[in-house]
Amino acid sequence: MRLDLFLKASRLILRRTLAQKFCDAGLVKINGLTAKSSREVKTGDEIEIKKGNRLTKVKILGVPAKKQISRQEADKLYQVISEEFLEEEAPFELNFAD
Repeated sequence: MRLDLFLKASRLILRRTLAQKFCDAGLVKINGLTAKSSREVKTGDEIEIKKGNRLTKVKILGVPAKKQISRQEADKLYQVISEEFLEEEAPFELNFAD
């Protein structure tokens, strides 16, 4: 499954277009490397998402077979490894209000 679809299905990012913008801005990493939205994800990958001054790291526990899943199933797709608040401000402000 593509990274942008996984982020939407897992509800880590609520919209696919927003997930693509985060990837294009270099705010999403897989296993420590900056990832494009089209990158395929698999079980065991670690995803790092930077939203403003918050850095969230999760480990993929399962990849869904379909694009849309229930909210209860979405929570079971990943495990939060760490979530930290960064002291410094983001180098630039992203405005994704559509």
